[in-house]
Amino acid sequence: MKQNPLTLIIGLVLILIFGLLLFVFQVRQSEVVVVTTFGNPTRDIKEPTWYVKWPWPIQKVHRFDQRVQNFEDKFTEGLTADSFNLLASVYVGWKITEPKAFFPKFAGTADPINEAERVLERLLGNAKSAVIGKHPLADFLSTSGENKFVEIEKEILATIQSQVQANNYGLEVEFLGIKKLGLPESVTQSVFERMTSERQVLISKSQYEGEAEAQKIRSEADRKASELMANAEGQATQIRGKGEAEAARSLTVFQQNPELANFIFRLTALEGSLKERTILIFDQHTPPFDLFRGVSTNLLHQ
Repeated sequence: MKQNPLTLIIGLVLILIFGLLLFVFQVRQSEVVVVTTFGNPTRDIKEPTWYVKWPWPIQKVHRFDQRVQNFEDKFTEGLTADSFNLLASVYVGWKITEPKAFFPKFAGTADPINEAERVLERLLGNAKSAVIGKHPLADFLSTSGENKFVEIEKEILATIQSQVQANNYGLEVEFLGIKKLGLPESVTQSVFERMTSERQVLISKSQYEGEAEAQKIRSEADRKASELMANAEGQATQIRGKGEAEAARSLTVFQQNPELANFIFRLTALEGSLKERTILIFDQHTPPFDLFRGVSTNLLHQ
């Protein structure tokens, strides 16, 4: 009899737990939930906390992972705008955004996430082929490094997003990128030849631009040299003119006084002979040393 209250309490606790399991459920941070009433979706829940529901078979809780899902499509072949076959593979990130729209599309399958990715892969194949067909091969493979990967990725992403919205799949493609590119063996040689030709065009263009720049530099140097030579010749002409004018004035004076001219020339010659400290042995009868004739020895030593 003493154990009856304890047994009763344990029984009540078990009933309470069982009732909570029937009428209460939890939504986790990483998931979204769709609640169906007699098989029809009546409520979707995105916020994580505890919720109340009617027990099965009246209502049932369907849980879906709301984290970003990633997959890579197949390495498939497409035709470029300039009729080259190009192999491409694309990676995609997507997540469920509208559980009530997602549920009727994919909940009837064994694995709704895999089924959604199969649908996305089909849409992606169509979008990828359509966008590749708008671009020439040079936008994907270029020796000049001017490919358009970012623009092409944005085009494919916009195309598949519009298709997903049009079909109301209840999901959203978050990001997309080109994973791999390749060429079939049948076109590899022709592509290599084309890339070699493009490289040769770039080399020729670089050489032409280099030669043009070199010619420009040489022309500028020649122009500056001509200006410097012209300025120098002009200055030289002015100096010669001044010298000739000065010489003309001196010549007039010398013509009027030949003895003065002879004396100055002899002094100039003597000055050139007595640079710095010099010991001279000369004949006083030989010009211009005849100027020392009659000069005292003491004066010469000074």
